[in-house]
Amino acid sequence: MERNIKRRAKKIVRYSLYAIAFGVLSVAFMLFFSNSQINKTTESYIYDNADSIPPQKVGLVLGTARYLRRGTPNGYFTYRIQAAKELYDAGKVKAFIVSGDNGHASYNEPRDMYNALVEKGIPDSIIHFDYAGFRTLDSVVRMKKVFGQDSIIIISQEFHNQRAIYIAQHHGITAYGYNAKDISLNRKSLKTKIRERFARVKVFVDIVTGKQPKFLGEPIEIKTD
Repeated sequence: MERNIKRRAKKIVRYSLYAIAFGVLSVAFMLFFSNSQINKTTESYIYDNADSIPPQKVGLVLGTARYLRRGTPNGYFTYRIQAAKELYDAGKVKAFIVSGDNGHASYNEPRDMYNALVEKGIPDSIIHFDYAGFRTLDSVVRMKKVFGQDSIIIISQEFHNQRAIYIAQHHGITAYGYNAKDISLNRKSLKTKIRERFARVKVFVDIVTGKQPKFLGEPIEIKTD
């Protein structure tokens, strides 16, 4: 009796280890596959030079917090605004859509981006708000379904642009990415890079499940001179 119990316990342990190993390998495969697929598919749509990128009617600035928790400037935000300014100065876009989270009264990414762009000398008349950009998926898909854009320039750091472009391509949008300067490796940027790997896996989960933006709404026309 005791021998049977021990044998059964060993089987349970062995099968549990097999299950854990399979789970780890599956996660590793998905991380590798999603990263490789997104990088390969989007590489010809990514630009570091504003003079080389194909001009588009609209530039989509993807949102992030303007300040970190301690009140220090967020480099990701600062460099995205600078990149948008570079595109404007190069005559590559006629309008901007600032898209981000507007979760509560004290946190408003689109408003912060709007203010920062105006401070850079970009006319307020060409900046449009997307307050429902809660995720990159929402920001990108709403460009077509709400703002009527089939071709855009996405402005963010390279790793973010790659994911956003892949999402855009899946939804029938021609998207080019203009890379804002990345921030140097530190505790925050390392956490961001790790989170990005899992966000890329989520891209494929969203594709399989047919995930759509949280909000759509009435069409909004982007007029330019």
